[in-house]
Amino acid sequence: MTTMSPARPAMPPSGHTPRPYAGPSKQEVLALRRQHCHPSTFLYYREPLMVVEGHMQYLFDETGRRYLDFFAGIVTVSCGHSHPRLVERVQAQVGTLMHTTTIYLHPGFPTLAKRLADKLPAGLDVVYFVNSGSEANDLAVLMARSFTGHSDVIALRNGYHGGSPSTMALTSHSTWKFPVQQGGGVHHAVCPDPYRSPYTGTPEEIATRSAADIRDLIRYSTPGKVAAFIAEPMQGVGGVTHGAPNYLREAYAVIREHGGLCVADEVQTGFGRTGEHFWGFERFGVLPDIVTMAKGIGNGAPLAAVVTRREIAEAMTHRIHFNTFGGNPVSMAAGLAVLDIIEEDGLQENARIVGGRLKRGLQELMARHRLIGDVRGAGLMLGAELVRDRETREPATQETMAVWEAAKEMGVLLGKGGLDGNVLRIKPPLCITAADADFALEVLDVALRRVAG
Repeated sequence: MTTMSPARPAMPPSGHTPRPYAGPSKQEVLALRRQHCHPSTFLYYREPLMVVEGHMQYLFDETGRRYLDFFAGIVTVSCGHSHPRLVERVQAQVGTLMHTTTIYLHPGFPTLAKRLADKLPAGLDVVYFVNSGSEANDLAVLMARSFTGHSDVIALRNGYHGGSPSTMALTSHSTWKFPVQQGGGVHHAVCPDPYRSPYTGTPEEIATRSAADIRDLIRYSTPGKVAAFIAEPMQGVGGVTHGAPNYLREAYAVIREHGGLCVADEVQTGFGRTGEHFWGFERFGVLPDIVTMAKGIGNGAPLAAVVTRREIAEAMTHRIHFNTFGGNPVSMAAGLAVLDIIEEDGLQENARIVGGRLKRGLQELMARHRLIGDVRGAGLMLGAELVRDRETREPATQETMAVWEAAKEMGVLLGKGGLDGNVLRIKPPLCITAADADFALEVLDVALRRVAG
């Protein structure tokens, strides 16, 4: 990465020419949306972006302008937008059989289940398919309650687990909650993030004290028994935060001591995104009882899954539980193609190598720009937290918005998150190149200098 960036860095060539767009204008689409779409569906950016085509790590607007997608369709696109081999296989399945349910046999359903089980540690080999991460986390909690006979669930402050009423209860962000009944028996433990912890000490000491908070919650807020503990190995919406390596080990031990199951929410960390490991929990040396996954599993197809042990799954057989679209042939074809492409294209290794390059570049930017207070994450799941003062760590919320807007103007689409909206979330498709990474870093360098004045 160069230390002196031009006013507008040049994006690497893509080798792809978008098709001419002949649909309704941006203003017509915006008017239709405002009139007929639910007002809770918000848009990014002061000047909304209309996306009409995608190719691998790039998106194109109605004018043909190209953007580097560093948010992967909110971390959903793993292999790349409209990956040719994935498109071919999904199209073939649509032309053969678009839908059937699990009450009939179809090879896609058990084949994908086995492929997922083969990617997980021994014993995690029973799979249930659903359509979204919210459904997956709903089902994981239902399984845990059915198996243990307990009702209380512990989640983490700053975590995010979905948009259904029950998963909103698991989520601690007030921004994502509605004032409706969201299911009782949910408690939130202290987040082990060492950058914003209420505790002091080394990251490892903060992790131990955060795990001890779970024991206190059980002692004071539950009947002494819990059904489950659910946590993202690295928080996504929360701003790519995570505890020291000892945190999940100690937290899982406390939960199991009190009769509960441990659920790893891999909706954002799974499928090789963190680079060195296929699953986020592997990075921390723990073995969950239940694993939930979504987003990257289907590369944009509505697909999610819950994987657990046989004895836990059996606890749900005393009632009928049925998902009309879970296991449908088109989503199964997408999921199988995703697993093949990750392996064939070496995308996990690419996440490790290019993600390492990106993280080192962000750390170099941090050395030059005091607006960056912390750089964290692994592989292609990275976060840069912006602060007004490194000593007080006052969140630089407005400055983050300005950097985010400036990056978009120069052709890089970023996410933002954290409780105060002051974390740049960097989670591109796993197919990005070193040249893409260098371009994005140059864009951020320019944007940070502009905002700092």
